[in-house]
Amino acid sequence: MFLAIDIGNTNITLGLFKFKDNKIEDKPFQIWRIATSKKKTADEYAIKILDIFYYSKIDISKEQIKAVAIASVVPSLDNVFADLTKRYFKKDAMFITSKRAGGLKFLYNNPEEVGADRIADAVAVYERYKTASVVIDFGTATTFDCIDKDGNYLGGVITAGPLISAEALTQRTAKLPQVTLNMPAKIVGRTTVECIQSGLYYGYIGLVKEVLHRIKNEMGEENIKIIATGGLSYLMVKEMEEIEGVIPELTLEGIKIIWEKENLGA
Repeated sequence: MFLAIDIGNTNITLGLFKFKDNKIEDKPFQIWRIATSKKKTADEYAIKILDIFYYSKIDISKEQIKAVAIASVVPSLDNVFADLTKRYFKKDAMFITSKRAGGLKFLYNNPEEVGADRIADAVAVYERYKTASVVIDFGTATTFDCIDKDGNYLGGVITAGPLISAEALTQRTAKLPQVTLNMPAKIVGRTTVECIQSGLYYGYIGLVKEVLHRIKNEMGEENIKIIATGGLSYLMVKEMEEIEGVIPELTLEGIKIIWEKENLGA
């Protein structure tokens, strides 16, 4: 088996892929998410992950994990997971960087600044469609990543995710409550909670639509593929006809593809 790990600021996503005829299958057969904690040790994360495997009836003593690759945007956890994979899976994890990006070419002033998850998203979407693309990753931050028709990484846009906006409203105001992010039935709220939900949801839809409009004009490409991923993607795309599909496992697929290109020459 091949283990892909996406270490984000809010969640850590694990994806297990099967090897078949010395090749890795295209999609993970199991995906799990655990909360990110910068305080946990390698042993604590290992216990959590091994428990997940056990209750998912995955016996790693019989189905050996042959390789591990990681996309991390939490530098303080890099050594934790490097230690974890070495001691518990007997493997050296490959960390995705701009220099280990499966041959992705960067038209970016400083490629080392590009997050590993954004690199994985770019590689995965181009591998799927072989055309100019924009990936919108709705996570803690919302990122827009742009790839031209030749597969070059152009750059993108980063903005605060809707949950950050919701938390900021609560923390910076005396009377506004914390709310869950939902799609409101109406734009005009009749309660304070409804007003906040409407502002967060439809305000964010407007933000994404405007950014996409400007990206398309600036890229100047025909038939740009617009794909969404990330934990909030299904909620946000309900009002967005511009987005052609949601691929929740896109980052994991990108991690897998990069490992193949770096290690198998695929």
